[in-house]
Amino acid sequence: MRVRPLALTSVFGVLYLFAMSIFYRQGLIDARVLKAAVVLVSGLAAFFYTCFGWRWNRRFKDKSLRLPITLCLIGMMLVLLYMAPQTHILFLPFLFLMMAFAMHRVPPRTVFALSVVTLAGYAVVILLHRARGLGTHVLQLECMQLLALSLTLPGFTVLASRVQHLHNALFKATRKIKDIEEDARRDVLLGCFNRRYIVAAIEQQKRLADESGQPLCLAVMDLDHFKRVNDEAGHLGGDEVLRSFARIAQGNIREHDIFGRYGGEEFLLILPDTSLLAALNVAERIREQVEHFSWDGKLRNRVTVSIGLTQYIPGESVLDLFSRTDTAMYMAKQGGRNQVVVEEPAAEQPVTI
Repeated sequence: MRVRPLALTSVFGVLYLFAMSIFYRQGLIDARVLKAAVVLVSGLAAFFYTCFGWRWNRRFKDKSLRLPITLCLIGMMLVLLYMAPQTHILFLPFLFLMMAFAMHRVPPRTVFALSVVTLAGYAVVILLHRARGLGTHVLQLECMQLLALSLTLPGFTVLASRVQHLHNALFKATRKIKDIEEDARRDVLLGCFNRRYIVAAIEQQKRLADESGQPLCLAVMDLDHFKRVNDEAGHLGGDEVLRSFARIAQGNIREHDIFGRYGGEEFLLILPDTSLLAALNVAERIREQVEHFSWDGKLRNRVTVSIGLTQYIPGESVLDLFSRTDTAMYMAKQGGRNQVVVEEPAAEQPVTI
């Protein structure tokens, strides 16, 4: 459900009622007009909240219902203008407020048609006032305001077209910039984060861990005997092994975990707000799935991964954290590969799993 148009409409209604209450306290309108304003504003708010609540708005192309909301509010102001000609002072500023609300999503031609309908409605109100026999001074003021609207609303329509064009151009440019930024931090071959981003992410997560006191774990993952994989399956087959490994790893981590390629067949996994035991479960799950994955038939040997895992010690440098994790990974290699070696932050001796 789109709440923003409803919220803006509610703010508009509250402001309009506030202005009408001031008119009432100054004796410019009577209680009948103020009560009518309260009933109209409340009724429109209840109607549109019902439309959104029951999802009737989904039947329309513009699910925000900006045009119907704008038409109803302008109609409400015209009704109150007919009841209390003194409120013509409020009509002009609140009209442009509503037109600005509509111009963001409504096509320029529709904004122009809305302007024509508004001018016609205002002219009808003037004719009704004349039929009621209002004073010449009031009618002259209303005619002058109608003339002012006739001169300014077309220009507002042109402005709406320009603003929409600028908004669309900025939206496209923003999307392109986001795509460029995304490409700059992604490994083109694997789709995971690249070395530059993952190294910067370690520094950022270290600062966050220092500020929050939450645990932070880092894993270094290195595919075993990858040169043999390239020899058996070729470089294209080796690339496919890397892609499959990246998919396995990313399929076992949370949305806010950070996985990236450090270089060659070596990968880093950053696990914010994660205890060492929970991080070990993730690393072991990845290792096991890699071991039992159905690799290409050209590979005569199974693909396995050696993983080093450590927990950040508050106050240590990123270099020290990475060095401890990398050392744990090399111990996994020396210990026979296809295993996770954990270096406890408070212990001297690493633990092999």
